[in-house]
Amino acid sequence: MAALLGCIADDFTGGTDLAGMLVKTGMRTVQLIGVPDGPPPDDADAVVIALKSRTSPAEDAVAESLAAFRWLQQAGCRQFYFKYCSTFDSTPCGNIGPVAEALMQALDTDFTIACPAFPANGRTLYKGHLFVGDGLLSESGMRNHPLTPMTDANLVRVLQQQAQRKVGLVDYATVSRGHAAIRERFTALRQLGHGLAIVDALSNADLDAIGAACADLPLVTGGSGIALGLPQNFRRSGLLASNAVADALPKTGGLRAVISGSCSVATQKQVEVMRASHPAFSIDPLRLARGEDLVSAALEWAGSRMAQQPILIYATATPDAVRQVQGELGVEQASQLVEQTLSMIARGLVQAGVGQMIVAGGETSGAVVKALGVMGLRIGPEIDPGVPWTSTLHDDGTQPLALALKSGNFGSADFFLKAWSTLP
Repeated sequence: MAALLGCIADDFTGGTDLAGMLVKTGMRTVQLIGVPDGPPPDDADAVVIALKSRTSPAEDAVAESLAAFRWLQQAGCRQFYFKYCSTFDSTPCGNIGPVAEALMQALDTDFTIACPAFPANGRTLYKGHLFVGDGLLSESGMRNHPLTPMTDANLVRVLQQQAQRKVGLVDYATVSRGHAAIRERFTALRQLGHGLAIVDALSNADLDAIGAACADLPLVTGGSGIALGLPQNFRRSGLLASNAVADALPKTGGLRAVISGSCSVATQKQVEVMRASHPAFSIDPLRLARGEDLVSAALEWAGSRMAQQPILIYATATPDAVRQVQGELGVEQASQLVEQTLSMIARGLVQAGVGQMIVAGGETSGAVVKALGVMGLRIGPEIDPGVPWTSTLHDDGTQPLALALKSGNFGSADFFLKAWSTLP
């Protein structure tokens, strides 16, 4: 049976975030790493193709996303979903607008929405302005993001800078009246010549209503929150069972490790909490730039320590420290050095017996899964909102590896400590 929903995520942790939400709402979901060669598993209701396109040049992001779309289209998917971060991570030239419009053109549709709201993680939209917790996006830690600093919370304005089509707004006064009112507003915006619409949302009930209003849209774009409202559309159509067990994973074993490359405020706190009670090894980009072999040093250090308890290897740092490193090395070189090093360490840890691993940061997660040769993931139980456990897919009977790919901004302060208790 063909998958119902075909999803394109612009980074790896974003892919697992979305896939986890779909599983939570009863859709059996697999995440594929990049555009695959073969068909998806025949027991998947939804397929998420995770790319590493969030910070790519816009033309590259468009090309990769269209390749993923064509594969999903050939796989028989009925609706398509472009997933980006709940903090709308982008630059004035993309990549959200260019990718969304390219997918619209490929689907020959003149309208779609953009809604990154994720209330469970404090991301809400009101009057087109994105809030992180109680403050505007532009006042959050995202204003210091090393690759996509977000200094404007007005998403209508942000998206309009990136898009050729006119961007409108479905405000909360409309959303609060339910899916029929939302759909009417879609029609009105289309008649006014708008091709894209930012949609306000303050609660999961709003996301359910928005999802219901999107039942007939060929393309939906947003964070993972809107995924709460889409599966019910397929159930109403008789295409999706209401009693399927969607989050079952095979049992895994082995040693436990955390790899952290994110420098977000949330991850900084998680690193601080784990360091207080577990062995931790810091990766310094300046030492890497001097040619020091921190891969071998970290693996030697891990040695007997990880046989006793979970270990942490991290390059997480404060905004001031990040700026200092970037000032000396440049943004791209600093990022590449850290990602390459952490991915090589992750591969070495798995070879040394690690079978359950947490990876923090979208760019880091992308580098790690590529280094490990992971082609796909089956999505399992949720640890915290937006972060599920997954297990690697293998065709050769190889023992699966348990992976939790965590967006830098997600998770409670004790995430690295409590995650293990939710593994089957």
